[in-house]
Amino acid sequence: MELALFDFDHTITTADSYRRFLRRVATPEQRARAWWLVGPWLAAFRLRLISAERIRARVTALVFSGRHADDIALLAAGYARDALPEMMRPEMLEQIRWHQAQGHTVAIVSGSLDLYLRPWCDTLGLQLICNQLETREGRLTGRYAGGDCGPRKAQHIRQRFDLSRYTRIHAYGDSREDAPMLALAHDRWYRGKPLQR
Repeated sequence: MELALFDFDHTITTADSYRRFLRRVATPEQRARAWWLVGPWLAAFRLRLISAERIRARVTALVFSGRHADDIALLAAGYARDALPEMMRPEMLEQIRWHQAQGHTVAIVSGSLDLYLRPWCDTLGLQLICNQLETREGRLTGRYAGGDCGPRKAQHIRQRFDLSRYTRIHAYGDSREDAPMLALAHDRWYRGKPLQR
């Protein structure tokens, strides 16, 4: 048995799917406030002064707090259907298909949301580890249920899979958050290039 683990944004896609989803679902008022509330944080992130985890927490709270869960789920289904296909890297879809043809277990491991990743993964027959939004009485709280998966990918992988059962593990990533996941693998790919162990 072999296991193939794929990061999603910028590994399988050519763009950040979460950022584009946020733009799609944010209200005009939220977009106006974002310049003041998130802009300085984005600058700090680009300077590597704060983590991707902190940025995600801030924008997730800004966009989703108090929103109706059903409304966002409906927007996410349309996003998965209409927007995700045009972001895909053909060579990475081919790599996923190759692993599936070999009979490998294939999983997407992402800091993005299950609301649009789940329908996409179901279409391709892929397992999924990712963030889920917390809901209370039909409304979103603006927090992640169980915390942010992004910096804890390796922990979530170990919880989902008994790694000792796999004779070989393959992992594909593109960012610092993917490093612990890549460290689990025998065959590691970073930004499309193989890494030596």
